[in-house]
Amino acid sequence: MEIEIRRAEVADAEASAWCHLTCWQEAYAGLVDPERLAEKTSDLDLRTERWASRLEAGVLRWIAVNPDPAAAVRDRVIGFSSPGPSRDEDAPAPLELYAIYVRAKWWGSGLGDRLLDVAIGKEAASLWVLAGNERAMAFYRRHGFAEDGSRLDEPFFGVPEIRMVRPAQ
Repeated sequence: MEIEIRRAEVADAEASAWCHLTCWQEAYAGLVDPERLAEKTSDLDLRTERWASRLEAGVLRWIAVNPDPAAAVRDRVIGFSSPGPSRDEDAPAPLELYAIYVRAKWWGSGLGDRLLDVAIGKEAASLWVLAGNERAMAFYRRHGFAEDGSRLDEPFFGVPEIRMVRPAQ
């Protein structure tokens, strides 16, 4: 059964919040201090509210829906991506990939490729990735992104971020 990718709706907020928090736990174990990671991924209600408010405001988020119709709400959304205008003053491209995450069970399945394609297609874009996240950086490099030398201190997780950029494909 094919995994459906569609635009997220407000009704998807709780399932998407579960995915978001679980993806952080899966992807950032070993990169972020364990206590800080546990703290930042412990408030489902807050993350659900943030998803709902952003979707109500018209923020574009694409979700990948678990093909198992019996999946519990915490496993209903298995990945997501979110593009938008670059937030950087020195933007190297007008488009930014704000987020792309896939649950660990689906790593290597091609789902990340599909979420990237629906989010930014072949457009020139930039993104920020946690320093040391070699798995993610390798994925982005396969899709034409390269580090541009920009770094910033990311206060939420307390790990520096590296900017990656790609030209139009």
